[in-house]
Amino acid sequence: MSQEHKSGFISIIGRPNVGKSTFLNAVIGQKIAIMSDKPQTTRNKIQGVVTQEEAQFVFIDTPGIHKPKHQLGDFMVKTAQSTLNEVDAVLFMINAEEGYGRGDQFIIDKLQTIETPVFLIINKIDLVTPEALFELIEQYKDKLPFAEIVPISASEGNNLAHLLDVLKSYLPEGPQYYPVDQVTDHPERFIMSELIREKVLELTKEEIPHSIAVVIEGIEQKREDLVHVQAVIMTERKSQKGILIGKGGVMLKNIGKRARLDIETLLGTKVYLELWVKVQKDWRNKAAQLRDFGYDEERY
Repeated sequence: MSQEHKSGFISIIGRPNVGKSTFLNAVIGQKIAIMSDKPQTTRNKIQGVVTQEEAQFVFIDTPGIHKPKHQLGDFMVKTAQSTLNEVDAVLFMINAEEGYGRGDQFIIDKLQTIETPVFLIINKIDLVTPEALFELIEQYKDKLPFAEIVPISASEGNNLAHLLDVLKSYLPEGPQYYPVDQVTDHPERFIMSELIREKVLELTKEEIPHSIAVVIEGIEQKREDLVHVQAVIMTERKSQKGILIGKGGVMLKNIGKRARLDIETLLGTKVYLELWVKVQKDWRNKAAQLRDFGYDEERY
């Protein structure tokens, strides 16, 4: 008799910048979620799929839970919280190096009311001593009746296979939701816009990274080995537009060069990337603009 097939949806939550997107990319085995050392990098729910012979895991990377300062921030927090009662397991990820903080307690309070099994995932264990890790486990273990506590290092790949084995034992019997070779439910257009936004995060500072959105306006197959991608970086102020373009267009060229390389890897072909910068004043507080730029609560 063949072994039963298990499948389920797993939400990844935690404070901003604890390594949720790094974990998702590592467990999937390729880049589908953008990464940055700046908090609040992830804005939408990003689904990543891991398929094994006897199980399929559908991970949902969510925006870091934080106190919102504008409508975009409010959308991000609601997006993260909306998954908690709709999944088969919740991975509550913390940063081993930073330890316990008020933001973690805020999330723990939210988790008190759900019936979904919650796993405490202690990430970045490569940055702390075994003694510090043990103290952290002792500090957290009684704050919530965690189903399991699993220390990992997403960047080093430590303990990820063990985590999947543990998770599998909690998943219900179910079908294979996605084909074996599918690793995300997001269209290439969305991932391309995120890859461009990642490069803005890498190359700019202060408020600029958080005040931009990227819209893919056109994708055209020019030749069998060349795709033409047209994209617009939206920002809130003219001064920010000037910084994004840079003296002689240098900043925009650097953003485009870095993004093009990642998009070529994504598509498996040469890419001609054309970038513009436009100003949409205070777009993060305007519902119509949020919908236009892909931040729409009704989608979730």
